[in-house]
Amino acid sequence: MKTHSLAACLISLTSGRVGVLIACLTTVWCGHAVDLRAAELLVGAARTTITPDEPVALSGQFHTRIAKTVESPCTANVLVLESRDGDKSLETAIMVSCDLVVIREDVQSRIRSEVAAQLPEVDVRKLFVNATHTHTAPVMVEGKYVLPAEGVIQPAEYVEFLAEQVSGAVVEAWNGRKPAGVSWGLGQAVVAHNRRAVYANRSAAMYGKTDKPEFRGIEGCEDHDIDVLSFWDAEQKPLAMAVDVACPAQEVEGRSAVNADFWHETRGLLRKRYGQQLDVLGWCGAAGDQSPHLMYNRMAETRMLKLRGLTRLEEIARRLDVAVNEANSAARNDIRTDVKMVHLVRTLKLPIWRVTEEQNAAAQAEIDRLARDPANQRRMNWQKAVTDRYQQQKEGDLYERQFHVIRLGDIAICTNPFELYTDYGVQIKARSKAVQTFVIQLTGEQSGTYLPTVRAVEGGSYSAIPPSCPVGPEGGQALVDQTVEAINSLWDE
Repeated sequence: MKTHSLAACLISLTSGRVGVLIACLTTVWCGHAVDLRAAELLVGAARTTITPDEPVALSGQFHTRIAKTVESPCTANVLVLESRDGDKSLETAIMVSCDLVVIREDVQSRIRSEVAAQLPEVDVRKLFVNATHTHTAPVMVEGKYVLPAEGVIQPAEYVEFLAEQVSGAVVEAWNGRKPAGVSWGLGQAVVAHNRRAVYANRSAAMYGKTDKPEFRGIEGCEDHDIDVLSFWDAEQKPLAMAVDVACPAQEVEGRSAVNADFWHETRGLLRKRYGQQLDVLGWCGAAGDQSPHLMYNRMAETRMLKLRGLTRLEEIARRLDVAVNEANSAARNDIRTDVKMVHLVRTLKLPIWRVTEEQNAAAQAEIDRLARDPANQRRMNWQKAVTDRYQQQKEGDLYERQFHVIRLGDIAICTNPFELYTDYGVQIKARSKAVQTFVIQLTGEQSGTYLPTVRAVEGGSYSAIPPSCPVGPEGGQALVDQTVEAINSLWDE
């Protein structure tokens, strides 16, 4: 397989300019005093393709799809932040956004290991990887689908390629870091739609029909905020941006070609506006019950697309471009050169959603039925999650995953590994002491399972039943509480 070249995206400051001073907040989780020091903020960015140059199986559906064409390349976009006091590194954050459905198995740990081997001075615990949740990106798990033995890149081989590409981009970004300023802004755009329809009998259905008499409404809320984090050189030329949208990138999820979904068109418009050097990280906010698919008003929206001469992907990108520009046009008047920075790495400890004997028996019966046809491999694995959890819960009932919280000036950045229902994201934002809070889902190892609300579980359907959800509403509330506690501790000086 060919290794693709990496694009350098950092522009150095002109000589003689004063470096950006920030204050770095360091804290210890035992009640120790806060140490606040002036520091220099260095920023690095890079991007690379993570699209293989041969046919590949696609993840995100129950049936097997082999992509032989590339409609738009999947990429990894890297942002490196480091605060320094002279020659001493005080704090780091390495953030990687990938056009993938989730971050599977040992992908993040593989990337960390390869970065550590090349950059031993870097604390790779401060590196995290998130997925944009495009359903037209390569499969990363062996045995998830039944694949041809030849003519298709195998998942293990793809993961090796992925780790090599991403670690190379991280090294490039680290080695290219330069002093920079930072701004944050808030825009709005209608991209996400709650995808759970509720009916007269109080049942719910993901992508349920809304044009029948029994339809009573949409189950949950939507979050149309577009959170924008931008980094600028001495001439206020943008180096990199992170754009947080509470919506997965799955508008074209059913296709059989590699496609980065709406992030490809969005990056194109942003680079047209701000320059081709711009690195754009796509962050998916809390959006477990959201998608860009329309639940109603389809005829009106389709008519507007025709009148504008745009595809649906181009329309979503247009909205995001406008929202980002509106946020930056105001926020660039407040580019900070004196901000606090601290990065916490902690462990979520959540109660699992316990499987009953009846649920275990039903799942096993479904596995036995599906086993008659090898094409059902993906659905069998889905049901097997229930029977596996039934055995595992006998030895413990905690679901533990790493999460990150970063304070950068007045903003907070927090991660989680789930397809987290939007209600939980709204809770985190509302209870956070930060002026603006960026929530990034689908981050870290073995990400991608849903975390539903109480009302979703009551309504049922695909994204709110045991095969889809190792953690239930009790765990969702625990996640909110633990995340808010971590964020707010950074404002309790």
